[in-house]
Amino acid sequence: LIDKRLNQIISESGRNAVSLYLGNPIVHNTSLSLYSPVLRSALRTQNVFTASSIDQIPKQLVSGLLFGNGMSIPIPDIDRCSHLLILGANPLVSNGSMMTAPNFGERLKRLQARGGKVIVIDPYKTKTAKIADEHQFIQPGSDAFLLFAMLHVLIEENLTELNISEDLIEGLEEVKQAAKLFSPEIVADRCGISPENIRKLARDFAHADSAVIYGRIGTCTQEFGTLASWLPEVIHILTGNMDCEGGVMFTTPAHGSPNSKGAPGKGRGFKVGRYRSRVRNFPEIMGEFPVVCLSEEIETEGEGQIRAMITVAGNPVISNPNSQRIEAAIKSLDFMVSLDIYLNETTRHADVILPGLSPLENSHYDLIFSQLAIENHARYSPALFEKPDDLNYEWETILTLAGILYGMGTDINTSKMDDDIMLKLIQREAKNEDSLIHGRKAAEILEELKPSSGPDRMIDLMLRTGPHGEGFGKNEEGLNLEKLKQNPHGINFGPMKPRLPEMLRTRSGKIELAPKLILEDIERLKKSMNNSSGDLVLIGKRDLRSNNSWMHNIPRLVSGKPRCVMQIHPDDAKKHDVQDGEVATLTSRVGSIKITALVTEDIAPGVVSIPHGWGHDQSDIQMSVAKEHAGINSNILADDQLIDLPSGNAVLSGIPVTVQASEN
Repeated sequence: LIDKRLNQIISESGRNAVSLYLGNPIVHNTSLSLYSPVLRSALRTQNVFTASSIDQIPKQLVSGLLFGNGMSIPIPDIDRCSHLLILGANPLVSNGSMMTAPNFGERLKRLQARGGKVIVIDPYKTKTAKIADEHQFIQPGSDAFLLFAMLHVLIEENLTELNISEDLIEGLEEVKQAAKLFSPEIVADRCGISPENIRKLARDFAHADSAVIYGRIGTCTQEFGTLASWLPEVIHILTGNMDCEGGVMFTTPAHGSPNSKGAPGKGRGFKVGRYRSRVRNFPEIMGEFPVVCLSEEIETEGEGQIRAMITVAGNPVISNPNSQRIEAAIKSLDFMVSLDIYLNETTRHADVILPGLSPLENSHYDLIFSQLAIENHARYSPALFEKPDDLNYEWETILTLAGILYGMGTDINTSKMDDDIMLKLIQREAKNEDSLIHGRKAAEILEELKPSSGPDRMIDLMLRTGPHGEGFGKNEEGLNLEKLKQNPHGINFGPMKPRLPEMLRTRSGKIELAPKLILEDIERLKKSMNNSSGDLVLIGKRDLRSNNSWMHNIPRLVSGKPRCVMQIHPDDAKKHDVQDGEVATLTSRVGSIKITALVTEDIAPGVVSIPHGWGHDQSDIQMSVAKEHAGINSNILADDQLIDLPSGNAVLSGIPVTVQASEN
């Protein structure tokens, strides 16, 4: 059926008529992480969408523009820093999102015990804020104003001190000129923090022995998410906290990374906009379009209209802005295939669901999060259970789909296909003059990797040719998969080390601090200085047991009192006649929901907060636990017209809403 329908649609309407949606669980699944690119290559569609643009794409865009690759993300060296400023993040709940740091609470206590300071700036008094040395409320979506004002103070008061050569930085003067426009006195009302406090934040940061700004999902999912992700790196550079102990540093993952491959110190640079979306003309970033474009690309007729979709471990109906619109669009598709373990709010519209396995039936190597870890390490977990005979591994399913899209029919030898893919990977590695296997014959290397196959074989190749690898006999003491299996708790290669300038992959071989895309967006920031979002704005909220929608079908993770409630300040509750524990109606430009109110002083006045990922009340989903704890889908209120323009990231923090008491 898949062979017939997908190829028919491609034949009739072209390859862009089929879209691909990749969900968050992919980064927690080695098979999907390694083999999803094979599916993308086979599809050859421009209409690729992922969960990145409702999460972290501004961070990756900034890293790409400044350092040459979207995964060259500076990581806070929190175990050695003395001053930690946290914006829009709750690491006690997330354990460090885009900064892998287990047991974050203990790490903060150790920071404080050695005389350091933790400051949290957030419109919600989070679990992290409650143990911090200081917490200040901020107006949602105004982090860029605060950070620019801090930068203004640093420059005005001569508090800057570079720890890297100025010759390694392009655009320093342009940045200094831009900061002149954002004094604390000018931005104070916009961000809700007094000029005196802004100046103190800047001075304390500059005077600390080592200091880090950690901004995360709250700084990404706002109207100026790119600027709010760029300014911390500017401040790190100007205060001498870039690429040094206690500041932000760059990882050296054992399996290799884009900034540890090829000639060190220079590269092809980072490009955006190689092609554009059909309806709103958005540029692609890292090979994908913003998810806010998905509905319109399905709805709008004409050449390139999306008629079919493949989803992999994703639930866009719950996860994406303007949920009602996106569900209607998905229902209108001619054909849909989903690779998923759940029949959920999205996959219930699929014509075919290809089942995945339990994580306990898969081996695992953490490809993504080891690239974001505060210590360089490697760890492998074997499968605990044999897979059922009637199910395929996800990588086998993906290869079958790819074979269909390559026109190979349905009788596909996935083992041979996997061998062919491995040969190409080995050939590419062997051509790299800096590789441990440069000049080796690919067939010989493939033979040495036997008898493993699939993800384990790929991981073994990556480890053997990585920074600590044994190089297929070149370094007998080096790393391979077998050595990791002998160390079930993993191998720690120690703290991050300075990596500039060798990790740069920019065309100039420098940190390109003032890219045109970012400088142009400063004009948009200036124009919004006096904008008012109205009476109330909505922000999201993370919970330790409920980071995303796919976690809600596990009894232990949804036990206890209901957590899908609307938090509102007592002053706002009184003003709008909303009672604690009673149902209120919350309305935005695109939708309206009814939800139980929790009146609390932990939320700033003028702000309401609802956790995302809930809303499992559809009759035809097969997630019995989630249905018993359905909650309310906050993305019914999220507006798909509100975006961070440079990155296309959805605005999920600072959505204008109105609230009133419900009659029932």
